[in-house]
Order: sequence, then structure tokens, then C-alpha cells
Amino acid sequence: MARIDVVVVAYNSGAHLRRCVEPLAGLDGVRVIVADNASPSGGLETVADLPVTLIQNERNGGFSYGCNRGWRAGAAPYVLFLNPDAHIDEASLKALVAVFESDRRVGIAGPRIVNEDGSLALSQRRFPRLASTYGRAFFLNRVFPRAEWSSELVREPAAYEAPGRPDWVSGACLMVRRSLLEQLGGLDEGFFLYCEDKDLCRRVRDAGYEVAFEPAAVAGHTEGGSAPRPGLLPVLTESRMRYARKHGGPAAGALERVGSALVALTHMVVTRGGRARRAGYLASLMATAGRSPAR
Repeated sequence: MARIDVVVVAYNSGAHLRRCVEPLAGLDGVRVIVADNASPSGGLETVADLPVTLIQNERNGGFSYGCNRGWRAGAAPYVLFLNPDAHIDEASLKALVAVFESDRRVGIAGPRIVNEDGSLALSQRRFPRLASTYGRAFFLNRVFPRAEWSSELVREPAAYEAPGRPDWVSGACLMVRRSLLEQLGGLDEGFFLYCEDKDLCRRVRDAGYEVAFEPAAVAGHTEGGSAPRPGLLPVLTESRMRYARKHGGPAAGALERVGSALVALTHMVVTRGGRARRAGYLASLMATAGRSPAR
């Protein structure tokens, strides 16, 4: 029986998928499960010759939906969720498992993530605060980049050199105890994309477990340092508002909605990303008014 189920959710991921999957396929104690969310351009054919489990979902129900279809198809005690544009080796998998086996209080463990050029990706995060939302709206996160109130990113280089216990870790690569996934009912499929990782970490912490960062485990991420594509900005806005309502109540949700509108307005005015990015911020502004983006 596999000790680790590696779940990769694919959507038009043919350009990256084989690099992600091939190093793990066939490893002793590892089962790779690829769940494709009804990709229009396909992609599963790029790994069809490898010893992996392929799941062709009938619809694109979002990232959480694909993750849940994936982990429920396995039985290993540990589940690694891995983005299709990320990659990790066997030694790093073992380092993450060791974190769980050395401390029963750990429910989620994340590796150090590096970008394609070898630079550090800021994968440790703080839970969202209204101060950080309004700080982004007025660019205070750039003025005070290391202040805890202004930014959700943990930027201190020293924090990535030693094991730690951050609020949450990036969902590009994180490992979870299967028993906790079963206890919590998996990822919240109400998050189509974005915030499902912080929500899972929040619920794991609320259940009495800890989130761990392990620098001895290293994962590469092709798009680890990139900002959301313009067309996904309104999806991010919707997810942030939903997270605020879920974990902070109606008042926090309302204040997050106002803050998100301010973020969209100020960034639409000053962005240097051209017409496409301005259109993305305009769509985000519309999302704060209840006009959801089409999917």
C-alpha cells in the first residue's frame, strides 16, 4: 500500500504535467493521482504511459473539487497536493513525512518552495486581516513590507531557513494527514480557486492541529513568483470575500467587500499591466458589487 498519495489537479496543464508527474511515478510507497478538470485542450495524454491513476472529471468544478476527487481515490495515510507546474523529489517527500511522524500535533506540512530561477518563493503566510486588505488598497504593504499588519506574506529570509509553524502554507505543494481530510470533509468546494489552502489550514488549526514549514523539503514552482493572471483577479476577490464571511462573520465579510473594492479601484488607476490588467481590476470591482465572473 502506498504511504503517500500525490494528487495533481490539471487544467490545460499539458505543458507542465509530465515534468511534475514523471519523477514521482513508480516510486516505492508513492501513488500518483492526476485529476483533470475537463480541460478543453486535454493534457492527460502526456502522462498516459506512466504508472499513474488518471481521473477525467466531467466538469471543471474548481481546484478544491479536483483535489477532493483525487484524494478520495486513494488510501494512503498522507496526501500531497501538488500543482501541475510544481515538482518535488523523493527525498523531500520523505522529509515531509518525517515531520508528521515526529510530531502527532502536525496536520499539514509544507516545503520550502523555489521559483524557476532558484529564488525563494514566499510560501509562508499569515491569515488575512482587514488591516492587510486595507493596507494593500493604499499600498502600505509596499511601504511597510515586513510589518505583520500590512502584509500576509512572511518575508523574513530567516523564517525560511529553519522549521516553523506559520499560520498557513501555499497550496502549490502541501501534505495533509488523510485522517484530517476525512474528519474535515476535504477541501471546501465553495472556493472555486484561491483561498482553499488558507481555509484548509485554518480548519486544521481550529481542529487542534498545527501547520508546519519544513525547509529540508524543497519543491520547485514554475509560476511561484507570479501574480494572478488578469482574468483570475475577480475570482481571487470573490474567494477573499467568501473567506472573510466564513471565518469572520457578516461584519467582517462586509468590511472585506469594501476593502476589496478599494484595492480594485486604486490598483486599476496605477497599474502598469496594461489594458488587460486594468480590465481584471474592473472585473474585480464588479465582483465586489455581486456581479460574479463567468466561468
